Amino acid sequence: MKRGKALVVGLAFSILLAGCSGGTSGDTPQSEPNTPKSNASEEAKLSGTIEIDGSSTVYPLTEAVAEEFGSEHKDVRVTVGISGTGGGFKRFTTGEIAVTNASRPIKPEEAEDAKANGIEYTELEVAYDGLSVIVNPQNDWVDYLTVKELNEIFKPNSTVKKWSDIRPDWPAEDIKVFSPGADSGTFDYFTEVINGKAQESRNDPQVTFSENDNTLVQGIEGEKNGLGYFGYAYYEENQDKLKLVPIDSGDGPVSPSPETINDGTYKPLSRPLSIYVNNKELEKPEVNAFINFYLNNAGDLSEEVGYIRLPQEMYDEGLAKLK
Repeated sequence: MKRGKALVVGLAFSILLAGCSGGTSGDTPQSEPNTPKSNASEEAKLSGTIEIDGSSTVYPLTEAVAEEFGSEHKDVRVTVGISGTGGGFKRFTTGEIAVTNASRPIKPEEAEDAKANGIEYTELEVAYDGLSVIVNPQNDWVDYLTVKELNEIFKPNSTVKKWSDIRPDWPAEDIKVFSPGADSGTFDYFTEVINGKAQESRNDPQVTFSENDNTLVQGIEGEKNGLGYFGYAYYEENQDKLKLVPIDSGDGPVSPSPETINDGTYKPLSRPLSIYVNNKELEKPEVNAFINFYLNNAGDLSEEVGYIRLPQEMYDEGLAKLK
């Protein structure tokens, strides 16, 4: 069962999570398929605060993990913010937060900032995602877009103003573009694979930028000529009020789905999602327990929130890094 819209719609930029007790330390775990995996009996006395920030795309998964972890460790407070991948790295590389969510790899200059501040870290992949190109459900003319057409729409100084500028038989109506903002890892990834360089994108009055994917969802939902992109989980939770656009990279139109993202046929917009953890913070029992819990449960929870689980060996490799 999918987690409700509370995970991805209408949430503030940070949320305080502190759940109820998961039972006494002597309880025997039940062998249910989606029961979160942990060693609650050994970790029952954990306490402290873990602050997380970063990618709005990774947020639903990390928030779900934090909620489940909090239900077993009521004395550990986990806060999860949404400042975008870039915003998260700014805080992470100065040692302000223990963990950051990232929908792109750390940039060389960000890694240099971390080094200059004495921050050593571990990168852990947690799920797969496929960037989803979206239009309003009233749009009955866009059946698919090619990678070249996406470039024409989103490239710097784009001359595409109306739908008819893409294909002559489409309406001569202004396109309203909704795009992740400059601090978003989704923006970095999309602009790199579509426009050839990260951060290179059109910036004109027809574009609305936001680091919050919920704002993009609401914008496209309320605008007949809306067009935008964001992580697959946000489409999954809002598919009754959005229209997904198949993408043709040369082998015919393909829509993102767990199957096409996992097998690589949805290209070039499939990508891994990651968390970065401060190694010094990882020495704290509550942080170590949380990250172990995260990797042990990311597969099931990623599917619950609309992403695609990694192969088990990748989670095992991540757990090995923590030892």
